[in-house]
Order: sequence, then structure tokens, then C-alpha cells
Amino acid sequence: MNTKNIVLQTARLADAQKAEDVKVIDLKGLSSLCDFVVIATATSRPHLEATEENVSRELKQFGVFKTNRDGGESNMWRVSDYGNFMFHLMTKEAREFYALEKIFSFGKVISWQKPVKPAAPKKKAAAKKTKKKPAAKKKK
Repeated sequence: MNTKNIVLQTARLADAQKAEDVKVIDLKGLSSLCDFVVIATATSRPHLEATEENVSRELKQFGVFKTNRDGGESNMWRVSDYGNFMFHLMTKEAREFYALEKIFSFGKVISWQKPVKPAAPKKKAAAKKTKKKPAAKKKK
């Protein structure tokens, strides 16, 4: 799995844990820090801890491990460094205060949601053609 797909999966995992306002910012070629940043909002400390743990556990199944982590005991912000990308999980208050979207505004916000395929138009059921049996000849 390439880095971009792992990043998109990270955003989907955070969303599956009910993280709010999940954003992926593509910094490839624009930053020496990393190629992508995932930012998500947690609603409480237990939510922060559960989401961080679940994302980490799921990414390990793809062979993706943190190279560093910060904010271990913070009630407001956790950042997981995966080398080519960083996952920032923070409370609404911390997110508003630190304004990472503004700091990384030189990057491009990309869609992480799987595109929904439009439903194929329903075909009208063809009327069954039945062959008419020739009428039996009446005996005289």
C-alpha cells in the first residue's frame, strides 16, 4: 500500500471512530516535515485515547508503525509521526487555538472519502415473449 492510500485509510479509520472534521492535507514536495498531514477532532479525552489507539492498531496490520509520538498524557492533543505523514488528533478547543489548517494552508486539502458509485439505471424488465401454440385442429 502506498503512502497516500495509507493516509486515506488513516482518515477513514478516524472517521469510523466518530472523529469529527477529518482533513487530509497533501504537502508532497512542499514540506521537509512530511508528505501528508491528517487532522481530526476528538470530542473528549476518552475519545482521543480510543481513536488514537484504534488507528495505531489498525495501521500496524498494514505494517505501518509510528516513528514518534507526542502528547501522551495530554487531554487535548496527540500527534503520531508515521514518517511520511503525521496524524494530529485534538479537541475542538486545541484545534481552534493551534489552527493547523492555517499553518499548512500552502498544502492541498484532498478528499479521503471513497467515491460513491452512482447506481446503475434500472432496466425495465423485458416482457416475456411467449410463443403461441398453434390451435389444435378440431376433428370432424
